Formats: sequence, C-alpha cells, structure tokens
Amino acid sequence: MTMKVLFLGNENSPLLEFLRNSGETIVTASDKIDLNYLDSIAPDLIVSYGFQHIIKKDVVEKYRDKIINLHISYLPWNRGSDPNLWSVVDNTPIGVTIHFIDEGIDTGDIILQKIVVISDKDTFRTAYDILQSEVQALFIQNWKYIRTGNIVRQKQPPGGSFHRYKERDRYMQFLTNGWDTPIAEFKKRLKKIPKYEKDL
Repeated sequence: MTMKVLFLGNENSPLLEFLRNSGETIVTASDKIDLNYLDSIAPDLIVSYGFQHIIKKDVVEKYRDKIINLHISYLPWNRGSDPNLWSVVDNTPIGVTIHFIDEGIDTGDIILQKIVVISDKDTFRTAYDILQSEVQALFIQNWKYIRTGNIVRQKQPPGGSFHRYKERDRYMQFLTNGWDTPIAEFKKRLKKIPKYEKDL
C-alpha cells in the first residue's frame, strides 16, 4: 500500500528520487511546519533529513513514532550541530544514525545506526560527504522495514555529547583551508591547545 510521506529538508535530496521511485506519495517542506499544516496533509510518516528547524512539541506529541530523523553521528555521541567536527575534536565514535524524533534534540529511540571509518587523510568536506552517503544508503537499504515499522528500536544509552552551532567558533581558526582542511592537519593544530582551553 502506498504511503504518504512528508519529507522535511533539502528539496534536491537524492532520497526524494528514491522515495518517488518506490511509489510513495511525497510532500516536501523546507520551512517551519506547524500542526495545522501537518493535519491538512495527514502524512503516514515524516522523514527529516537536513531539516534546519526545530519540530515543535505539539507536532511531536500528535505524530509520535511517525517522525524519523537521519543524523550523521553515532548517537548518543555528537547530538546537535556539526557532528563531523566534534567527532574529531572530542575523539568520539564516528557514524550515522536513523532515529525517532522526540521532544529533545537527537535524543529519540534509535532505529538503525552504523560505525563509519574516516581516514585522517580525508578532509572535513570529504568526511562529510562520506557520512551523507552512508546515512542515505542505510535509509535506502532498510526502507521496506522502516515504512512498515518492522524494525527493532532501542533507547539511546546514557551519556554521549551535545554541541550547539556557536561552540565551533573557537576551532574555526584551525581549519586553515576551511572544510577542505585535512583532518590530520587539524589534529596536529588541536594538540597545541591546552586541555583547559578545550574544556571551556
């Protein structure tokens, strides 16, 4: 049976072509959404991927277990902004996760996740591209299970980390070639920062 899927994010995402080719009915949105908008669409499932807005509590409550998010970190590590950067700064696991959205930021139950190997020879840009490809592949390979709910969910383990966008400012000076800076070069510069400064 065809599903009505609301896709939140970049309207040029390659996942949209996949979903349309899968025979689903697709509605897209890149701006903020509210409950009235959603009720007028009545989606069977909401997929958030690269969506730049917080989904409001009343939406989450009414559509609980019908909203999933694709995140390029290995949750519970690096919730929030710039997971690609923080996995290097904090030396935390690198990977991708598909999870349900709840009232927190990247705190919902995990549906699928995968550790991803990134080389120090990669730049932050190539690492980002790898993670995007991996999370898209994870979604596509498991779509038939996701759409039916025939998949085991698990609570996120305790701990992990969370970062806001503004926290990255102190590290931007070490990205001497922007996001094209090799990770190995960034790590060398990072070692010169006193530990207490990293922890501020």
